[in-house]
Amino acid sequence: MTATKDRAGRSRATHRPFALWREVLTAYAAPALTAGAAGIATGQRDLAVAAVTSIAGTSAVVAFLVGAWLRNGGHPRRWTTGLPRAAVTAVLAGAATGAAALLGWFAAQWLPAHTPVPATRWLERLPTDLPVSAALAATIVALRWRSTLATPRR
Repeated sequence: MTATKDRAGRSRATHRPFALWREVLTAYAAPALTAGAAGIATGQRDLAVAAVTSIAGTSAVVAFLVGAWLRNGGHPRRWTTGLPRAAVTAVLAGAATGAAALLGWFAAQWLPAHTPVPATRWLERLPTDLPVSAALAATIVALRWRSTLATPRR
């Protein structure tokens, strides 16, 4: 965010426009680097692998889905701009977390029982990795999107 001066000489903040590609890239890179570094530093190979697959991948997918839905071709929905920022963020983060938790649970239970995929440590991580990644990505994208609106309503 940069500051500019208006005609009266007052300083006001200007925002960069919401760029979905930048949000998705950040949503992938941030958890991949942080969780990957933690996995390497602590010697947890499964965490290092999950960092660049299920954790960062989920975060990028959720950032894309939430960001694309919010942007809706450049036309914000009335409730996303009318409700307080915290309420919109909570609704979107809750929906993304719930969907990711169901997907993680389903994949961890269903895949080993119905496919040749064996029950492994990475499958056991899905019910935790997916909802946490989804919650963080949805929260960050919703907050960043809302901050780019020209006149956010409270």
